[in-house]
Amino acid sequence: MENNLHYQDIYLRALEPEDLDFLYQIENDSSIWQYGANKAPVSRFCLKQYLENSLSQSLFESGELRLVIVEKNSGESLGLIDLFELDNFHARASIGIVIKKEAQEKSYGSMALKALCQYAKNSLLLHQLSAQIADSNKAALRLFYKCGFSACGMLKDWIRRENKLYGDSIYENVAILQLILSE
Repeated sequence: MENNLHYQDIYLRALEPEDLDFLYQIENDSSIWQYGANKAPVSRFCLKQYLENSLSQSLFESGELRLVIVEKNSGESLGLIDLFELDNFHARASIGIVIKKEAQEKSYGSMALKALCQYAKNSLLLHQLSAQIADSNKAALRLFYKCGFSACGMLKDWIRRENKLYGDSIYENVAILQLILSE
């Protein structure tokens, strides 16, 4: 049987207790906070508890699946890719991805996204995936469009950003993207 979690130069694997340091590095990278819900540092203790909980629950119990993106030849952890808000009845989930800085712009993101889409379709039997991406995250928008996602909506003024130039806040739109897996 073909492994749906492999694609070209990468494979996706489940989190392991040994991933604590890698998770700590990713979750505490303040340069990516602007694109996600996390806006503050996360302790090793909290991440250790998260790992213990995620390792003890199934995808269907937790409604989420976080996988490590690994380079096949070196075994290096490159990033994380998530399915969340899993809805079995409607056969859909949301998807998110983060690639560490030194591995960006090397096609690892598109390989990981394609691998997870194949897995979602062939193993989880999902019908569709969606993503919400800030307008300013041009790299992520390009990635998702390249992998077949299409725009299906816009959340206006959805994300508040600090405007460093003027010392106030600005609001940014978020694109809603969707991929129908059965097409």
